[in-house]
Amino acid sequence: MEFVRHLLVFLHLLGMAMLIGTLMLQLKAGKGAPVNKGWLHGAGLQLVTGLALMLLAPLTNADYDHMKLGIKLLVLVVIGVLAVLYVTKDKAPKWFAGTLGGLVVLNVGLAVFWT
Repeated sequence: MEFVRHLLVFLHLLGMAMLIGTLMLQLKAGKGAPVNKGWLHGAGLQLVTGLALMLLAPLTNADYDHMKLGIKLLVLVVIGVLAVLYVTKDKAPKWFAGTLGGLVVLNVGLAVFWT
């Protein structure tokens, strides 16, 4: 069971890397560029692996702070909803990359500093 938990953590970190990489691509493309689909893939991977880690917690004797996880889930849902709303548009709004980037950094900060 420990291997499964480590695999899920690995995939969860890959999802975070996808979001940060997509942020860099979105910033490089400039304002008004179409929304990169990497936002959807990264947020989806983070969501699935994060929920799987939460569900696996009782089996691995892991103790998680549910308030922290709830706030991280809320931030991730906002990222996902914004990505879904704007991925079909021809151009992203000017605030899009900065807002989603700030939310990604907030989520990483919550994961690292909230102990």
